[in-house]
Amino acid sequence: MKIHIINPAVDRPSYHSAEVYAAWGLEGRTSVADLATATVAAFVPQGWDIRLTDETITPIDPEADVDDCDVVAITGKVSQRARMFALAEAYRRRGALVVIGGPYASLSPDDVRPHADVLVTGEIEDIAAGLFADLAAGTWRDRYEGGRPDLRGSPVPRWDLYPNHGANLGALQTSRGCPFQCDFCDVIQYLGRRQRHKDPDQVIAELEVLYRHGYRRILLADDNFTAYRRHAHAVLAALRVWNEAHAADPVQFMTQVSVDLARDPELMAACKAARLDTVFIGIETVNEDSLRDSGKRQNLHQGASDALAIILSHGIAVYAGIIVGFDADKPDIFARLADFFHDSPVPMLSIGALVAPNGTPLHDRMKAEGRLTGEDWQSAASPFATNIRPIGMSQRELLVGVSRLCAEVYAPAAFERRMMNFLAAYNGPSAQPRAPSLVPLPASERALVKRLSGLGEAEKGMILRILGAAMARPDAQGPVVEFLSRYAQVRHMLGAVPSGVAALRQPAARRMAAG
Repeated sequence: MKIHIINPAVDRPSYHSAEVYAAWGLEGRTSVADLATATVAAFVPQGWDIRLTDETITPIDPEADVDDCDVVAITGKVSQRARMFALAEAYRRRGALVVIGGPYASLSPDDVRPHADVLVTGEIEDIAAGLFADLAAGTWRDRYEGGRPDLRGSPVPRWDLYPNHGANLGALQTSRGCPFQCDFCDVIQYLGRRQRHKDPDQVIAELEVLYRHGYRRILLADDNFTAYRRHAHAVLAALRVWNEAHAADPVQFMTQVSVDLARDPELMAACKAARLDTVFIGIETVNEDSLRDSGKRQNLHQGASDALAIILSHGIAVYAGIIVGFDADKPDIFARLADFFHDSPVPMLSIGALVAPNGTPLHDRMKAEGRLTGEDWQSAASPFATNIRPIGMSQRELLVGVSRLCAEVYAPAAFERRMMNFLAAYNGPSAQPRAPSLVPLPASERALVKRLSGLGEAEKGMILRILGAAMARPDAQGPVVEFLSRYAQVRHMLGAVPSGVAALRQPAARRMAAG
């Protein structure tokens, strides 16, 4: 049996993807190695011929694909829906048996069903043996439903089959699920609120494989890594010991956490000791009524500005998620957020309009109130779209406000100000003063930054000043390089999304542009 496992390209550029490399004439890359396809490959029985493709690195043309496979397995999120279906239909026309699974299939099975010969929902661990046995015997069913398995039985992903040369970060998952109840979050709908964990020994085994494949930056792809403190401390201790044994060439880690990390000095110290130096946090909003109404109560214990300052002072850089369009948001929310961003030490802000994903309490409430204006897939792939009719402003006010806010936030002077705020607040490893030294730029980032500086004199001056300031901060140079790379992607995204183009043509707010 021959199987082709595919991670489709995203339908539109986003904050978290990396189309900018190919768009600017560089080799295709992805921000994070795709864990889903490498994990599925690990369940394929011995004796099968396995091919693995990540389209974010190497796009494929199904019509010209000369490698006929018996089975084509496609996974994907809502942001990959259109490409997922296009690939499925193309390979079905060629006679392949198409299997579709993953988050979108699990949350919107009725939408996926017409495009798949075999639909897989839920997690694969408990159903893999039966699924592949049925495929081999030709006795497959049209649907398989996975549960929420014990992750201690999950195998090491097949990174030997993955195009590792094209990934900026490796991926390693230590848990699934999140105990919180944010009403707009679809993660807890298909992975559950009872978090399940891998043992530290499993984590180290996966780390060893990633390390052998050249990764020195790895995303711990947990939905909320610090939700269960005991598990987080056990994994961090294992990572610290491992890194101490590889001190000459250690690994840095990134993950997702809640902002309440700032209230736990011991856990922040453990993160720093393990070289977990970057986190993504859903700040969401500065409107406390919106946090309360949406169930994001873990963000109410401490002001966002104070929490961010504390986290950075412990040597942990932050990416932040921002959502606009909650019921408690009025038109003044854009100015309130702009004021917050102006003094923020967080360079990278993923700003988008509120969307109601399928299966979430928010979706159910919007449907009951007659406020859904479309399917989640019509808006989830763009920060400048929504499937909700807001009540605190018109939908047009919301979308125009979000696109203009994004353009203002990513004007060169505004981004430079946040980068300088970051350098002032960040207390990275070995932060003792040193003689200024050139910021080391890997080849791919060097080429990207060079093309970024070609966008104009404002961008060129911004880059030179940021890199100049970072010369005296070797502890911060790693995050600085990453932030510049992500800034290039955001600028590409704003130029590629129609409403982003319109926003870029608007004059930025005087305060934001002036820095």
